[in-house]
Amino acid sequence: MSEKKTKNVFVQGEISPQKIADSIQSHSSKTDIGAHSIFLGQVRKDNIEGKEVIAIDYSCYEEMANDVFHSIREMTFSKYNLTCMHIYHSLGRVEAGKICLFVFTSSRHRAIAIEACSYVVEQIKSHVPIWGKEIFSDDTSVWKKENS
Repeated sequence: MSEKKTKNVFVQGEISPQKIADSIQSHSSKTDIGAHSIFLGQVRKDNIEGKEVIAIDYSCYEEMANDVFHSIREMTFSKYNLTCMHIYHSLGRVEAGKICLFVFTSSRHRAIAIEACSYVVEQIKSHVPIWGKEIFSDDTSVWKKENS
């Protein structure tokens, strides 16, 4: 596969249900696809030491993170026979219950789409330098690496 241009995967705030639906709908004309696999990461309303998480404020060095996302894309396409793949990650504040990560893989066959989607999510969690600041209901906050 030829080297592809680095894409910006970041969305300000939550990833809307409409963005997800539009992405799915845009593939209906690609009749060589037999399967899609989707992962949606959602902000949890955790209770940490008696404080409730109401949102996460995501941040990163965008250029560096986009380069890592690009490497993950390239590795995934070389490892799996995918028709296409889309990745979106939130930056900024995302309320509990809202979507912050959207991974969408497509292939001729379901096993490949599912395995590739899982692989991409694990690579993102292990390698992409994104931080999330947990915002608590009492207006305090704590920074953490996104994959923890």
